[in-house]
Amino acid sequence: MPKRRDIKKILIIGSGPIIIGQACEFDYSGSQACKALKEEGYRIVLINSNPATIMTDPQMADRTYIEPLTPEIVADIIGKERPDALLPTLGGQTGLNIAYFLDEMGVLKKYGVEVIGANTEAIAKAEDRQKFKETMESIGLKVPASGIARSFKEGEKIAERIGFPLILRPAFCLGGSGSSCVYNREEFENLMPFALETSPIHEVLIEQSVLGWKEIEFEVMRDCKDNVITVCSMENVDPMGVHTGDSMVVAPAQTITAKECANLINWSKKVIRAINITGGGTNLQFAVNPDDGEVVIIEINPRVSRSSALASKATGFPIARVATKLAVGLSLDEIINDVTGCTSTFFEPTIDYCVFKMPRFTFEKFPRAKWVLGTSMKAVGEAMSIGRNFKEALQKGLRSLETGHYGLGADGRLVIDEDLSEKDKIELIKERLRLPNADRIFFVKEALKCNMSIDQIYELSKIDRWFIYNIKEIVELENEIRKRKLTPLLLKKAKKFG
Repeated sequence: MPKRRDIKKILIIGSGPIIIGQACEFDYSGSQACKALKEEGYRIVLINSNPATIMTDPQMADRTYIEPLTPEIVADIIGKERPDALLPTLGGQTGLNIAYFLDEMGVLKKYGVEVIGANTEAIAKAEDRQKFKETMESIGLKVPASGIARSFKEGEKIAERIGFPLILRPAFCLGGSGSSCVYNREEFENLMPFALETSPIHEVLIEQSVLGWKEIEFEVMRDCKDNVITVCSMENVDPMGVHTGDSMVVAPAQTITAKECANLINWSKKVIRAINITGGGTNLQFAVNPDDGEVVIIEINPRVSRSSALASKATGFPIARVATKLAVGLSLDEIINDVTGCTSTFFEPTIDYCVFKMPRFTFEKFPRAKWVLGTSMKAVGEAMSIGRNFKEALQKGLRSLETGHYGLGADGRLVIDEDLSEKDKIELIKERLRLPNADRIFFVKEALKCNMSIDQIYELSKIDRWFIYNIKEIVELENEIRKRKLTPLLLKKAKKFG
């Protein structure tokens, strides 16, 4: 299908300030959107409250507004500029929320503005927890047992029905803001009021905990002809219970079988059709029970996200650019992949290498912050690495963080005080394996050096045994190099292991 000619001027909502959970990946996606729309001959109006971005450079948009990102301010700009369409899916959660509230206020109807990429109904199905649950159940996809609370008393009743531990997920929030895992009534009483306050619509999903399950993500795109492609699969090294922004993520997914992968791809395609994304991409997050393979869906993001940036860089597929062109009516087979220069974006990318996303933490700058990781994001940045295999990508990723570590630990840097007794050392290792933290990957290594078994480490951390086995091979090679003369063959093996 040709691009839409009934649209002349498009308003893009930026993501605003760089904060935890929303960083430069949205500046990247917004800049790509501006370039893509200019290629197609559209006039662009951009609003962003952050002037220190690429997307607010004068040449990017025809009109740029540096204003607070509130529904009221955006409504005033719509009244002045009279755009034909609004593209909210490139500005992170901020863009989606503003588009939704503008629709609720009647502003879009008043000025005849169409929401493209993901309409307000699709946004509501993804972000409104009750509508999301109903939509998933309508296609037969399981969600964790849950209930919607709009007051503390409603939350108490749901908690009693489901039982602890529970996950609190405020609606329309970014980076897990306000979310938490509560293990007892006392924690619920402390954290539930904050969750209600954090949600812009004062709505919280209270759901059954699936702590310890695998977390698998898919990046999927759909066009107006109902063509759907899967761009990339990703797997969190940390199990459920750690926000995906705080977890090490590897692409493609490593520990699921071909059958499980095919099943998740089929579910992903059903979900994007049920949500009714008719021109753009969606990030889907699944939890997979490691014991029996049971699948539940955790959430979806009908927009460009952090994971989209990772998938795009990992595969060479320009997700933000393609999503923008799909939003204005082009189909996947009509868009040329500007990375290859000759193939259409209807071709699903494949990768024969391994990509790692490593979260960067700076707890030393925030001494009062809790070091335990949970469902609310704490990472302040991330690094990406590419390797021929899991081990090489892991080691490169750890080096890229610039924390002084040159890999998993062969550099001699210690995470445990040498003066500790053997008993205290083991107790510390067990605690740091059980409680998610920024250095847990190094404590996995320390546990292996202390001759803890893979099963023992798995039971404490719930990190998949396959990941632990690969780390064990790195530790064994490190010991071998220390004991033997470095031969060309051993050096080659060390290079392969990163």
